[in-house]
Amino acid sequence: MRRVLISKAPRRIAVALASAALGLTLLTGCGDDVSCGLDQCTVTIQRETNASVDVLGVEAKFISADDSTVTLEVAGQQVQLTTGQQPVDVGGLQVSLESVTTDAVKVKVSQ
Repeated sequence: MRRVLISKAPRRIAVALASAALGLTLLTGCGDDVSCGLDQCTVTIQRETNASVDVLGVEAKFISADDSTVTLEVAGQQVQLTTGQQPVDVGGLQVSLESVTTDAVKVKVSQ
């Protein structure tokens, strides 16, 4: 069996294309209330009844909140998040609470 070696230039191009494809996959589903980077998204959800946003192919829905704790439904599962808490694994995503204001909650979601 003969081994075929790929030179460095085509290998770098292949790696760059694969990275770009991964980035586009992660950015898919990011809307007006979602700001995405390569490995995570920051989601802003309005504090109103039935407010929701789609992120990374999963719906995050606002349930309730107080000064430092928020209850969301993520991928069909209710999860309670507290400001400063370690990320929680929900539906294959890591979810953490960044902030709570009188108008909105800000959540970080990563794969």
